[in-house]
Amino acid sequence: MAIKIYRPTSAGRRNMSVSTFSELTKDATPRRALLAPIRAQAGRNNRGVVTTRHRGGGHKRRYRVIDFRRDNYGVKGRVEEIQYDPNRSARIALVVYTDGERRYILAAEGLKVNDVVMSGPGADIRPGNALQIRSIPLGTVVHNVEIYPGRGGQLVRAAGLSAQVLAKEGTMAQIRLPSGEVRSVDVNCLATIGAVSNSDHANINLGKAGRKRWLGIRPGSRGIAMDPGSHPHGGGEGRSPIGMKAPKTPWGKPALGKKTRVNKRTNKFIVRRRGTVK
Repeated sequence: MAIKIYRPTSAGRRNMSVSTFSELTKDATPRRALLAPIRAQAGRNNRGVVTTRHRGGGHKRRYRVIDFRRDNYGVKGRVEEIQYDPNRSARIALVVYTDGERRYILAAEGLKVNDVVMSGPGADIRPGNALQIRSIPLGTVVHNVEIYPGRGGQLVRAAGLSAQVLAKEGTMAQIRLPSGEVRSVDVNCLATIGAVSNSDHANINLGKAGRKRWLGIRPGSRGIAMDPGSHPHGGGEGRSPIGMKAPKTPWGKPALGKKTRVNKRTNKFIVRRRGTVK
């Protein structure tokens, strides 16, 4: 993948960059059988209450049904197309299996058209193949990692990300995630070999506010620019600092670094938390 940088013909074009999409199959169209409708929620829950701020609008999309389970064991598949997916940062690969079935999978870095992929115990250690962690050698780079066997990959699915198998002991294996966290998962969980495609996604500069709106992201005002009734950081004459012991959310709760994790049930699976010294 490469990045195209525009000439500064306007303020919006200055510093703007886009993907060249050179890795995509030309004239490829989404398979109708693998499409599903997706309704924009605009950051609201089933009661219409905003639970995630600064969401709304954006271009209309159709969901591509991705095979995160990779449960077509022992059946070889050929990569027919590499396609763009508007719902995620990674590229997706259309795979046609020898039994005639077609599925979308996350495209691994380096996966090309006509490459052969397979999942299950007999698969080789090659990018795009999915195996149980018990069959993956230590030090191997993986993505689309399951948390519970059979549930489907839930970890390491964004563009350019990869995890690494560090150790195995009994029925558990230790995986180092992109955040630096080391987590224990069952050795029967599936993981896909290689890193996720589209590694240059993090280097793309949107360049203008309009591209944010196309993605369904609405503007967010700084708290310090508001009045004191709307935000704890607001008020004051002229430019002023936050003026309190710790930054606050609009509702007065601690922000910027305050730990919010409350899932004590899975704490036992975290061997080393992210951000800790190695």
